[in-house]
Formats: sequence, structure tokens, C-alpha cells
Amino acid sequence: QVQLVESGGGLVQAGGSLRLSCAASGRTLSGYARAWFRQPPGKEREFVAAINWSGGSTHYADSVKGRFIISRDNAKNTVYLQMNSLKPEDTAVYYCNRARTYPVTSATTFASWGQGTQVTVSS
Repeated sequence: QVQLVESGGGLVQAGGSLRLSCAASGRTLSGYARAWFRQPPGKEREFVAAINWSGGSTHYADSVKGRFIISRDNAKNTVYLQMNSLKPEDTAVYYCNRARTYPVTSATTFASWGQGTQVTVSS
């Protein structure tokens, strides 16, 4: 069984940056694409960014394009989300997941999630 653990969230002012990490343990995620989702307060979980197994292809939600960068280190079984120029509307709990297909942009695809990491952007 794979366990995904998100970290790196926190409170930041608008315009600031944060780097999230998602480490996988339990077994290797060889061949899996990875993705970040977020759930703003009172809203449904939404797609943020995805990256294929090799890291050679990435896909972003329009709302974060040009500000967020997804990357991965397969040797560490870890995926990252560098978030720049943060806005108050980026406030959410951020989650990662993995999939055999790429890109997966629907949160309903996944049956289980980690605990997520809270990102709060103050204005």
C-alpha cells in the first residue's frame, strides 16, 4: 500500500512563495504520473497540476499557469509544487496523488487521499 504525505504548507502573504512536497512510501511509484489538487474552504477539490512519470511533460490548471511549477524526483519518490506569486484565492488544503494515466484532472478518479497540507495566503 502506498502512503502519500504532503508537507510544506503554511501562512504566507500575497505575492509570496511556498514549496510543497509529497513523499510516497510503502512501495515505489514507478511508472506513475503524479498530480496536485486543492480544496478551498467550502468548495470541491480541484485540479492544480500534473506531471508524467519521466517529468518531461506537465499540465496546469489555468488558474495557476505561469505561477506554479510541478516537478519530481523519482529517486526520492517525491513530487514538488513550487508556488510563486501566491494570491488569497490560492488558500486551500493541497493534496497529491498518483495515477497510471496522464494527465488525470478529475479528483473523483481517486479513491483515497493523504492528509493534505494547509496553505493560507493573506491579503
